[in-house]
Amino acid sequence: MLYIGIDLGTSAVKLLLMDEVGKIQKIVSREYPLYYPKPGWSEQDPADWYTQTLEGLRELLSDCDKSQVAGISFGGQMHGLVILNHEDQVIRPAILWNDGRTAMETDYLNQEIGKVKLSQYTANIAFAGFTAPKILWIKNQEPENFACIEKIMLPKDYLAYRLSETFCTDVSDASGTLLFDVKNKCWSKEMMEICGVKETQLPKIFESYEVVGTLRPKLAAELGLSENVKIAAGAGDNAAAAVGTGTVGDGSCNISLGTSGTIFISSKNFGVDENNALHSFAHADGYYHLMGCMLSAASCNKWWMDEILRTKDYVGEQTEIKELGKNKVFFLPYLMGERSPHNNPNARGTFMGMTMDTTREDMTQAVLEGVAFALRDSFEVAKALGSHIARTKICGGGAKSPLWRQMIADIFNIKVDIPESEEGPAMGGAMLAAVACGEYESVEEAAWKIVKIVHTVEPIPENAARYEKQYQKFRQIYPAVKELFDMILDE
Repeated sequence: MLYIGIDLGTSAVKLLLMDEVGKIQKIVSREYPLYYPKPGWSEQDPADWYTQTLEGLRELLSDCDKSQVAGISFGGQMHGLVILNHEDQVIRPAILWNDGRTAMETDYLNQEIGKVKLSQYTANIAFAGFTAPKILWIKNQEPENFACIEKIMLPKDYLAYRLSETFCTDVSDASGTLLFDVKNKCWSKEMMEICGVKETQLPKIFESYEVVGTLRPKLAAELGLSENVKIAAGAGDNAAAAVGTGTVGDGSCNISLGTSGTIFISSKNFGVDENNALHSFAHADGYYHLMGCMLSAASCNKWWMDEILRTKDYVGEQTEIKELGKNKVFFLPYLMGERSPHNNPNARGTFMGMTMDTTREDMTQAVLEGVAFALRDSFEVAKALGSHIARTKICGGGAKSPLWRQMIADIFNIKVDIPESEEGPAMGGAMLAAVACGEYESVEEAAWKIVKIVHTVEPIPENAARYEKQYQKFRQIYPAVKELFDMILDE
C-alpha cells in the first residue's frame, strides 16, 4: 500500500509518497506566497495552501498505482490562526507563527492573567507566536471579524477540513495554541473564557495517528483515488518531524540545526518545568514531549558566513578548526532574541573574549559552539525534570557539518545518531497515515521498523571534559549582560 504525507510549511507544501515498508517513492514541493502587510506581520491565504496541495497531489500521483493509496496525513506549521464564518468561508488571511503583532495581548496573558495560571491551565506560558494571543488581537482590533467566527483552525487542519470535511485537530498542534490543557488533552475552559470563544468554535481533538474521516467523494474522483482513502489527524511540524526521525517513546531525543534550533525530548509521562523554559506539549505518538526552541541556529552560521565573512565556502571555513574545547572566544547566538529557555525578545548576539591573537577560525568556531551551548541550556532543564538522555538524533541543514555534529556530541557528552533519511514532517505524516490504516500497530513500531541510523558520532572524552568547563563559563554570560540588552534597545 501507499501513504501520503503532506508537510504544510511556511514557504511551500511538501508532499511525500511512501510505501508500506517506508521506502520513499516520490517527493513534490509547491510554493505559495507569504505576505507582510505591516512591519512585523506575517500572513498567508489558506486558499493558496489548498490550491497548491491539490496541484501537488496530482503531480505526486501522476505515475503511481492510485488504487494502492490507502491514507493521507499531515505535518504543518504550528500556531497559525485560520478563522471561518458560518458559510465556511475564510474570514481573513491566516496569521502565522512568526507574526509579531500580539505583543500587547501576550503581555496581558503573562502579566494580567499570570504565568502561574497559564501554566496551570495549559502547561505553558504565552508567546507572541501562539494562537490564543492572535485570537485576542482579532477580538481587540477586528471585532467585526471576531463576531463572525464559526470555526477556529490551525493551518494543517484547514487542509484536513477541505479534504475530509471533518473539523478536527490533533493533540500536538493543539498544544501550541495556549487553549489546550496538555496534561488532560482537552480544551481549557478557563482559556476559552479568557479568549471569549466557545468549545463549538474549536475543532474536535484526535491523537495524531487517529482516522478523522475519508477523502471527500468528489475530490477522490478528481484525483482518481478511492473514496475509502483514510485521512489521519497528523501533527504539528516538530512532532511530525520527530516521528520521521524515530524520536518517539520514552527518553528519545532529537536535535534540529535548522534556521531555528530545537531540542525535542519524548516522554511517556507529562512534565513541565517550574519556569516554563521549555514547551510542554502532547506528542504525536500518544504521549508527551518537552521542546526547547531557539530562534537562531544554523542561521547564525549563515549570517556569519554570508554577511560578515562574505563567503559561501562553509566547508572551507571549518577545515582549519582542529582543537575543540580550547576556544577562548564565546558567542551568544541570540540574533533574533531568544525563546527557550530565556524567553527574551530583547536578547542579542554577543561575542566575548577576543584578543589581538584571535583568529578568523576562532570566531567561526565560537559561532558553532555558541549554538550548541545554547541548545544545551534547554537540555539541562529537561535533565532537571528527570529525563535521562544518552543519545540523540540530529537533523537540519547544520547537521550536514561533521564538525558541528562532533561539537554537539562533545558538548552534550552523548552519542549523536544520524538517520538515513531526513524528510522531516512529510515523512512523519506518511508514517502517521500508515499507523492510522493499520499497517503498524503503533507510532513506536512504525519508527522502529522504518527509521534507519547510518552513522553514530561518539563523544571524545577529553573534548567533553574541556567543553564541560567551557559550558559552565558560557552559562554565566547571559545573566551578566541581560540588563545591557534592555538598555541598548531603550536608546
